[in-house]
Amino acid sequence: MKKMLTTVAASALCLAAVSTTASAASVCLITKTDTNPFFVKMKEGASAKAAELGLEFKSYAGKIDGDHESQVAAIETCIADGASGILLTPSDTKAIAGPVKQARDAGLLVIALDTPLDPIDAADATFATDNYLAGELIGKWAAATLGDEAANAKIGMLDLNVSQPSVDVLRDQGFLAGFGIDLGDPNKWGDETDPRIVGHDVTDGNEEGGRRAMENLLATDPMINVVYTINEPAAAGAYEALKSIGRENDVLIVSVDGGCPGVANVKDGIIGATSQQYPLLMASKGVEAIATFAKDGTKPEPTPGKAFFDTGVSLITDKPAEGVDSIDSAKGTELCWG
Repeated sequence: MKKMLTTVAASALCLAAVSTTASAASVCLITKTDTNPFFVKMKEGASAKAAELGLEFKSYAGKIDGDHESQVAAIETCIADGASGILLTPSDTKAIAGPVKQARDAGLLVIALDTPLDPIDAADATFATDNYLAGELIGKWAAATLGDEAANAKIGMLDLNVSQPSVDVLRDQGFLAGFGIDLGDPNKWGDETDPRIVGHDVTDGNEEGGRRAMENLLATDPMINVVYTINEPAAAGAYEALKSIGRENDVLIVSVDGGCPGVANVKDGIIGATSQQYPLLMASKGVEAIATFAKDGTKPEPTPGKAFFDTGVSLITDKPAEGVDSIDSAKGTELCWG
C-alpha cells in the first residue's frame, strides 16, 4: 500500500508538471524579415519583455519583405504549438486576414505591429506608428524646405512593393498630402495626376531595391529633386544611386523609421528628415497585452479616437522648417532603437 501511494503521488507530480507546462503563456513574433534593423530591434524588444514576464517566446520571419507564404506557415505553426498570441508585421495585409482568422478562431490573440491589416479589425488589435502622420510630417518638411520651389518639384516615390500593404499606402499618401498634392484614391498609391510626381517604383524595403528603384526613376527624369522613401534602407540605396551621377548634394531625401543608422544619416546630411518610430515599444506593449490576455482574457484597447494603439512618431532633422515640429539628430540618437 505504501508503495502504491508513493507511485500515485509521483504520478500526480508528473501530471502537475505537464499541466503547468501546457498552460504556460507563450507568444509568437512573425516579422516581414529578420534582416531589416527595424524588425531586428522589434525581435529584441519582444524577446526581452517575454523573458521578463516569464512567457515562452518564438520568432519567425519571411525570407524577404513580401514573403507572404512564410508568414502563413508561421501562423499555422503557432496555432499547432498552442501559442497564447501572435505579434505580426504582415507582408500582405489583405491576404493574411484569412490565416489570422484561423488563429483567432483557435483562441489566439493576434496583434498587428507597425502595419495594420486590411481591414484593420481583422486583427484583435494594432500597435503602430500613425503611418499616415509619419508620411505627412516628412511631406510638410520637404514642401516647407523648398518654399516657393515646391511648385516646381520633381518627385520620385520609392515605395515598398506592388501588393501595396497598408503601411506602404499610408506613408506614401501621407507624404503626398503633406507636400500639398491632391490624392486620387487614398487607399492606394499611383493614381495621382499631379505632374510633379515623376513616378513610383518599389524597393522591397532594402538598400539594393532602393538603388534599383532610384536608377529607374532617374532614367525617366534625371532632374528629380525630391525623393520619398518607404524606409531608411531604401533611402540609403537611393543616395548611392544619386551619388553615382554626382547629384547626392542637390536632392532632398526623406524617409521613415528613425533607427540609429538612419538618424546618423540625418546627421551626415544623407537624409534630410525622417519620421522616427518606436518598435521596441510596439513589441513590448504587444507582449504585455498577450500576457494579460493569457491571464484573464482581457484584450487591449486602442488609443482614444483611433482604430489602433498609437506608439508615437517624431520628425528628426537638423534643418528645422517653419511650422513643422521636429527634434534634431542629437535627440533622435537618444531615442533611436539601440
